[in-house]
Amino acid sequence: MSVRRPTSMTRALVVGCLVAVPALTAAASTSVGAVAPVGGGRQQVSLRLPATAPARRVNAQWNAIAVRTIVSENLTPISVAPLYLSFSSIAMYDAVVAIRGGFEPYALRSRPAGARHASAEAAAVTAAYTVLKTYFPTSTANLDTNYAASLAQVPSGAARDRGVSVGQAAAQAIIDLRVDDGRDASVTLDTVPAPGVWRPTPPALAPMLVPWLGFVRPLVLRSPTQIALPGPPDLTSDTYTRDFREVKRMGAADSTVRTPAQTETALFWNDSSVAQYQAAMRGIAATRNLALVRGARMFAMVNTGTADSMISCWRTKYDQAFWRPITGIQLAGSDGNQDTRRDASWTPLVTTPPYPEYTSGHACMTGSVARGLSQLFGARHLDLDVSSTVTGTTRHFAKASDLNRQTMNARIWLGLHFRTAMEDGNQLGQRAAAYVARHEFQSTSG
Repeated sequence: MSVRRPTSMTRALVVGCLVAVPALTAAASTSVGAVAPVGGGRQQVSLRLPATAPARRVNAQWNAIAVRTIVSENLTPISVAPLYLSFSSIAMYDAVVAIRGGFEPYALRSRPAGARHASAEAAAVTAAYTVLKTYFPTSTANLDTNYAASLAQVPSGAARDRGVSVGQAAAQAIIDLRVDDGRDASVTLDTVPAPGVWRPTPPALAPMLVPWLGFVRPLVLRSPTQIALPGPPDLTSDTYTRDFREVKRMGAADSTVRTPAQTETALFWNDSSVAQYQAAMRGIAATRNLALVRGARMFAMVNTGTADSMISCWRTKYDQAFWRPITGIQLAGSDGNQDTRRDASWTPLVTTPPYPEYTSGHACMTGSVARGLSQLFGARHLDLDVSSTVTGTTRHFAKASDLNRQTMNARIWLGLHFRTAMEDGNQLGQRAAAYVARHEFQSTSG
């Protein structure tokens, strides 16, 4: 491993969709737009939330603001975005729990003075605002406008003032806790070309994106390597042969065996997984009519599990450094496997992102989201609506298993992953989410 400081271009490279929205005002609704990622043109779609919202909608409003701030305005890579979403979500959770109680706090371990008679709504928006402004100062103008609009919905007086103080304390607690946690460390992945070893993929031939993510201190897991995985299959194994043949047939840009329905499914998931899942959770908060505390807990638990799963996933990518299908198929003559056939002109349905193949980041994120929501609502009662700006459609998932199965297939049909990386990544995400649910955000009722 060699080290160098990431360039601004590397930090701004986002493999996935961006979220572009106008500034929010008190007179207007929250409008969140999403644009298509790799392989798709820029598109705009809006999700509208009432600007004058009751307390239970505060979580959704500031989640939408957080996605806009983190992903669109600051071009945070999709793999890193869950980390900052977790900071914002935890601050909101700690703020409302300090006032309303019911669950164990995460970072704010002592109750601030005056919390008993404070406005939980003012605390929640102040917590999110303070975290986002701290980490993304270039978005200050929009955040100031959003914050003023949110506070205007809370009656002025001592309760609001106390709520602001509680929110500031909750935000500062998570900010202090994450000092020197490894973000933006000078880490690069440098590999020697060899069979099975990752190398930059065309057309950009870019180095590994945000390799430092795998060395960040997790929020709940003990370390980035806590969750052990078997690793990619040996190049001469039956498993690798099976995986190779599947993605070569099903994931090729000019595949004649992938059906139109499978292509549509693949493209549906060629969107920003962050934007898709955060919007879906806002939908859950609305359809389940989650009160302020329970809504805050949902966002905090799921986003924290996802952040830890992405840290673990990126460390696995770094440590395993396994080649992508485009490389393995074009160089199959060098893999020592007599049952794989080289195709020097093979290309995937969409452009391969710049980081190693094992494990799949999309699978890690999906597994974590699915398991986190299952911990809260039951695996057979997910009732999740996910939309795609790429296809302009919405899909409903009644069960977590349906979501996991479809997304694992989709990334293979895009030509981006071998099946083993999808299955193991999904399991990593599920295990990270389960660990978070067992150790944090617990009820105080016993």
